[in-house]
Amino acid sequence: MSIHPTAVVDPKAELDSSVYVGPYAVIEAGVRIGADTRVLPHAVVSGPTTIGERNLIGSFAVVGGAPQDLGYKGEPTELIIGSDNQIREYASIHRGTPNGHMKTVIGNHNLLMAYTHIAHDCKIGDHVIMANVATLAGHVEVGDRASIGGLVAVHQFCRIGTFSYIGGVSGISLDVPPYVIIAGTRNRTRISGINKVGLKRNGFSRDTIKTLEKAYRIIFRSPNLLMKDAIELAQKEFPDCQEVQTLVKFFQDSKRGVVKQTIED
Repeated sequence: MSIHPTAVVDPKAELDSSVYVGPYAVIEAGVRIGADTRVLPHAVVSGPTTIGERNLIGSFAVVGGAPQDLGYKGEPTELIIGSDNQIREYASIHRGTPNGHMKTVIGNHNLLMAYTHIAHDCKIGDHVIMANVATLAGHVEVGDRASIGGLVAVHQFCRIGTFSYIGGVSGISLDVPPYVIIAGTRNRTRISGINKVGLKRNGFSRDTIKTLEKAYRIIFRSPNLLMKDAIELAQKEFPDCQEVQTLVKFFQDSKRGVVKQTIED
C-alpha cells in the first residue's frame, strides 16, 4: 500500500494492500477500496462506500458524500462502485436515501469525466460515458454503453436507455429510448435517429441495425398511428429481433414518459 504522508486515512477504512492514496487525499470511515485502485491528490472518499478494483479517483473528486436531499437525516445509506472505472477530477457521486434504494450503484468500465455529478439513488450500468459537467439528478437509471454529452442535465427519475447517445447541452426531462440519438443545442430533447455509429462500433450486425431503423420509422414516423398502436405494430412486425423487443419494453415500462418528438416534428 502506498499512502502519502499528507493523506488522511481513517483507521476504520479498509484498503487493499495495493491501493495508492495521493497527497492530501481523505479516506473516511466506512470506506472499502479494492485492489490497484488509485485515489489521486485532494480527493475525498466518504462512507459507507464500497469501491472495486482498478478504479481511478481523480483529484478533488468527492465520492460517497451525503445526498443533497432535504429529507436525509444522516441514515447509513451507501455507495457501491464496481471495477475499472475512471472518475475524473472534481466529479461528485452521492450515496442513496431512505426514500430511494438506500444506495447509489455504479457499474464497471465507466468513464465519468471532469465535474460530472451523480446524485443519490442513481443506477449506472457498464461502459457508460459521461462527458464534462454532465449531471444526473436523483433516482436516474442509465443503461449499459449509453453516452451522455457535456453539460447535459437529466431530471430526476428519468431512464437513459442502453446504447443511446445524448448530444451536449441537452435538457432531459423524459426517458430516453435505447439505441437512439438525442440532438443537442437548439433541438436538445428531440430524437434524430438510430445511433448507427455507436451500434456498429459495438458489433451490431448490419441486419440488426436495419431492423432497428424500420422499427424506429414505425414508432416515430407513423403520423396516422397513436403511439400505443405504433409500438404494438413494431412488436408484431419484428418478433425475432431482441433489440426491437427491448425498445418496445422500454416504452411499456416507462412511468415518466418517453421522448417521442423527432428532429423533423
